[in-house]
Amino acid sequence: MKIAITAESTIDLPEELLKRFDIQILPFTVILGDEEHLDGEITPQDIYEYVAKTKVLPKTAAINGETYKEFFEKLLKKYDAIVHFSLSSGISSACRNAQVVASEIDNVFVVDTKSLSTGIALLAIYARELADKGASAEEVFQKVSLRIKDVQTSFVISKLDYMYKGGRCSGVALFGANLLKIRPCIALKDGKMGVHKKYIGKMEKVITTYSKDILSEFNNPDKKRVFITYSTATPEMIEQARKAVAEIGFEEVFETTAGSTITSHCGDNTLGILYINDGGEV
Repeated sequence: MKIAITAESTIDLPEELLKRFDIQILPFTVILGDEEHLDGEITPQDIYEYVAKTKVLPKTAAINGETYKEFFEKLLKKYDAIVHFSLSSGISSACRNAQVVASEIDNVFVVDTKSLSTGIALLAIYARELADKGASAEEVFQKVSLRIKDVQTSFVISKLDYMYKGGRCSGVALFGANLLKIRPCIALKDGKMGVHKKYIGKMEKVITTYSKDILSEFNNPDKKRVFITYSTATPEMIEQARKAVAEIGFEEVFETTAGSTITSHCGDNTLGILYINDGGEV
């Protein structure tokens, strides 16, 4: 069975990893003022410059049903089945749109990852490995679904400005966080974002503490791979995260940059460590 593994651009994988794991993507739309751009055509740097100049946060648009239908039907001309990985239904309507379309087309399975960024990638890569070993699309869907709850997706935000402008925190929280230099650790639980911990101080020091805290709290990792994903980060921030994951002994450490959709909501100077915390394949 020839299975297509697909995802939205919110998977945040660079082209070389998309090719390596044979994952095809469908882009979200990023809106700057009156102009619409596909995620991937517009860069995070474009977003930073736009926000700095206009003080207005870009908007993002979920993929609609018609676009999913065209995407799936085109792929099914070359593949026997599709397993699609969608941004958490708890933070976007994209997943529901994809599920509605899939219910009307045979052999399309939509996974609500309850995650974002490379948390999605961890599941999609696992799916590719299963498919390459000969699993059917339904088997891939079932096995992947068992691991969703154990995807450790968290990140530290330097400033809450972008989340405030996007309506995800109050003005009071923004003022207090910036005044006290609070760096919140945002984590996904049951598909929704929430503050997991709060740190204070310079980001380099915060990342050191965050890395140790996360790896200590979620201490049963699948050591096959881990992602260090950031919007922007200083070399010191990246090095601290690398040191922490090196102590665990992950076989592969991928360092990736967040795409434009995710960047639109978290802003610059944001870094996360992501892995599956279930000890290995289920």
